[in-house]
Amino acid sequence: MGLDKVKDELAKNLPHGYQKMLGIARALAVKPKLLLLDEPSLGLAPIVVEHLGEVIKDINQEGVSVFLVEQNIPLALQVATMGYALQVGRIVLEGKIDEFKSTEIVRRAYLGA
Repeated sequence: MGLDKVKDELAKNLPHGYQKMLGIARALAVKPKLLLLDEPSLGLAPIVVEHLGEVIKDINQEGVSVFLVEQNIPLALQVATMGYALQVGRIVLEGKIDEFKSTEIVRRAYLGA
């Protein structure tokens, strides 16, 4: 998780990105089968978001299912295998992420294309 360099610091003194990683690490400490993440990239610097994406992929590859709610669509498309697009609280699109990426709804509404 990249927390080894701050292992001697109090959680309240950690920068925001490290606090988010610590929260994920704490959730993983109980060895869940499912990890729920709600907007984990919110307020993070782009370089930290990139690291977060790798962490999420690694968690999933270790056998933990991840349910990610995220408005950072490039991050979500990078780590997801399935996608659901909501519009005014309703699911307007669902499917495998490769198919999801190529739909007109996603390109127009979320990717600005």
